[in-house]
Amino acid sequence: MAANTTDLEKRLWEAADELRANSKLKSSEYSVPVLGLIFLRYADWKFSKVEEELKSKGTGRRAITKTDYQAKGVMYLSDTARFSRLQALPEGENTGKAINEAMRAIELDNPALNNVLPKNYNQLENNLLVELLKKFSSIDMGTDLEGDAFGKIYEYFLGKFARSEGQKGGEFFTPTSVVKLIVEIIEPFHGRIFDPACGSGGMFVQSALFVERHKKEANKEISIYGQEKVGETVRLCHMNLAVHGLSGDIKEGNSYYDDIHDSLGKFDFVMANPPFNVDKVDKDRIESAPRLKAFGMPRADNANYLWIHYFYSSLSPKGRAGFVMANSASDARGSELEIRKKLIQSGSVDVMVAVGSNFFYTVTLPCTLWFLDKGKTGTIRKNKVLFIEPVSYLL
Repeated sequence: MAANTTDLEKRLWEAADELRANSKLKSSEYSVPVLGLIFLRYADWKFSKVEEELKSKGTGRRAITKTDYQAKGVMYLSDTARFSRLQALPEGENTGKAINEAMRAIELDNPALNNVLPKNYNQLENNLLVELLKKFSSIDMGTDLEGDAFGKIYEYFLGKFARSEGQKGGEFFTPTSVVKLIVEIIEPFHGRIFDPACGSGGMFVQSALFVERHKKEANKEISIYGQEKVGETVRLCHMNLAVHGLSGDIKEGNSYYDDIHDSLGKFDFVMANPPFNVDKVDKDRIESAPRLKAFGMPRADNANYLWIHYFYSSLSPKGRAGFVMANSASDARGSELEIRKKLIQSGSVDVMVAVGSNFFYTVTLPCTLWFLDKGKTGTIRKNKVLFIEPVSYLL
């Protein structure tokens, strides 16, 4: 029987205890080696499933190749990169060196992961690594890691060991249920998807699963573009995409100032959970930015309406957006009220959904989901917005 979330958290906590007692890592650094091992375990599980399928069907005289696995949307693993091989290492073998070699082998066979995977396991004690491999081998990959597994694990460690860091600036992991709702409403069947605050890439993973539920191949139907200001999180996103058989153009950069993907009017779908209520953004640097021409610069000293403006401006003429936003943005006054009026008068605001407290993994704050649809503009539905739950104070 598959373990539930509490059981998974228990095993992660046990792994953290091992690291705390037997490594020189700071508590805020525990997530990196753990995520690397989870990545190996999950990749091995998916590879094994396809391996069984390919062998059962047979390929005649032709040997099964890397291309066969990639055609199934699975990251290819050589024997050196198999989690099962690491588990079976003889007693006394240098486990850290073997894990590093596994990571290098994966990068060699999957160029999109070049210089992405952690390769410092030789800094950890051999006995510790053996114990961690044993703990993670018991995780039921089919159920325990449903949704954005890497984002959830990363947030778990932030919550346990670096809570103040994880909540600084309103940054927090988006629960799978909320991401699924956003995806189901904007329906990203085909086209370019953009997340300028992409974190671990959960929006992309759920969009791909949505496409596959509708009997299409995600890599053929959608193109993925992301931006994230922290290099370590960019690498995490690449890992998350790769283990789900996806690829994307994920760039490191500060979205307040850098429009790396030249996003103006470019994307069919925009999805994001940006940090809330960030102040001290240097607006002098962006006062002439094309992304802010539609409704003008918000004067309030937080970035909520910068994000809303960026999302709107990134949409193609019939593009749709779904994003998480602080409740305070829905009834903000002053220049933000004027921007909100212009946004509604454009006919692009489609749906507003109130989300109550305790939906998020490490914080209890409520929020609102905003949905924009530029395809509404000029239709008979113009200026009509569907409110779900008490968000009727928008104006």
